[in-house]
This record gives sequence, C-alpha cells and structure tokens, in this order.
Amino acid sequence: MYSKLCISYGDHPSQFGELRKPKSSILCPVVVLIHGGFWQSKYNLEENHPIADDLTRRGYATWNIEYRRVGEAGGGWSGTFNDVIAAINHLSNLKESYLLDLSNVVIVGHSAGGHLALWLAARNETVQSESHFIELDIPIKKVISLAGVTDLKKMRKIHEEKGIKSPVDSFIGGTPQMVAERYENASPMELLPKKVEQILIHGELDRHVPVQQSKDYYNKLKEQEGNVSLVVLPDVEHFKIIDPTSIAWNSVISSI
Repeated sequence: MYSKLCISYGDHPSQFGELRKPKSSILCPVVVLIHGGFWQSKYNLEENHPIADDLTRRGYATWNIEYRRVGEAGGGWSGTFNDVIAAINHLSNLKESYLLDLSNVVIVGHSAGGHLALWLAARNETVQSESHFIELDIPIKKVISLAGVTDLKKMRKIHEEKGIKSPVDSFIGGTPQMVAERYENASPMELLPKKVEQILIHGELDRHVPVQQSKDYYNKLKEQEGNVSLVVLPDVEHFKIIDPTSIAWNSVISSI
C-alpha cells in the first residue's frame, strides 16, 4: 500500500508534482520522474503513472513532476528548465513530513524528459551564476535517461530531414544560428557532465528519438572519462521502455 498526493511547487497550474510514498516509517529513497512529449503542453505527466505506481510498490518514493511546457505561459526557454529545478528543490520542504532520503535522489527521464534529466546532471557541476536559471539545491545521485534527447542540434536536424517543423525551435526559442548561446546552455551534448552517474537506456527500434542520440553522447562523454554507461535494447521501440509490463523495464529497475 502507498499514498499519493498532488503537491504544488509554484503558482502556475502546471507547477506541481505527484508524490507517491510507500507506507513506511523509515527514510525512503526518492526517484524523480520527468515525462516526455517534446516539451509540448499537449503531453503531460500521466505518461509516467504506470512506472510511478510500479516503482512505489517496489519501495521507492516517487516524485512525478509536471512543468510548464511549450504552449503555456512561461513554457520553453527558460521556464521549463527552472520548473524542473524548482520541483526538485521543493523536495526539501517535503523531506521531514514524508521521511524522504534526499541523499539518494535518482532522476529518471523519458524522451524530452531524458533531455531535462541529463541537463539537470550538469546543474550539479556548473558554476551556477547564469541569470537564466535558479540554483539547484539538492545533489543528484544518478540520472537515468530513457530514450533521451541528448543533442538538441542533431534532433532538430533529424526533424528537418523528415520535412517536419522541429519542436526544438519553439522550445529553445529559435534556431542554433539565432540563439547559439541557448543551445550551448541547454543541450547535454554541449555540457557533458562528468561526475554524476548517468545511465543511458535506449531501444534499437526507436523511431521518435534515434538510438544514435544515446550512442553519440555516450561515446563523447566516455572519451572525457565521464561516469556514463549505455544499455541498448534490441527489438524495443520508444514507448516500450516505460512499460512496466515489458522485459525492457527490467533494465530500468536494474539501473535504479
């Protein structure tokens, strides 16, 4: 048995999270879940309900966060980034009441949520002086990217080659030529955090975010002796990786 609470971390309707916690009197490790949907408002945190339920039944407290997305006031650059930081910082306000172990926080992000998860890993290592972003107060133990977008420029190019308007443009607020500094501050491939443990799990059959996104990031970070590992799953597509009834989900559980 476990409890589920919807808790706001800000004033906007999308600034909230769902805290699921096992009924226990001991400190609980926390898994933060960040959903995907190419940062667009038509997708929401309900995507993560099945994995949140599964992880909580396994003894983890889960903080399934919502955030302002493209199509909402304040979504995209830089509100989306600040929301995921604020959501994680809000755990400090919850730790005593809900017995949360904030020394062992794991971030799990899927697709665009994987991008935000890897970006958060860099916030632990960046000199946090940029005026764009608030400070991340809680150390992150581990980041698990599930079919994550690691390279915004390449993801944008993939969309262009398919003849579709890339959601990366609306998320960042322009092309790499228009807002080069934003891409440098927002793309994990440009940031390459080395200290935080990062696990990349990606399906070989992914047609939404090609597996090469994870392979390229892994290779580049490994060259720089970063703390990263890669798990490529054959016969697995984009959404199977967040299906707790699938064999692919076992790889995620093992990584956590």
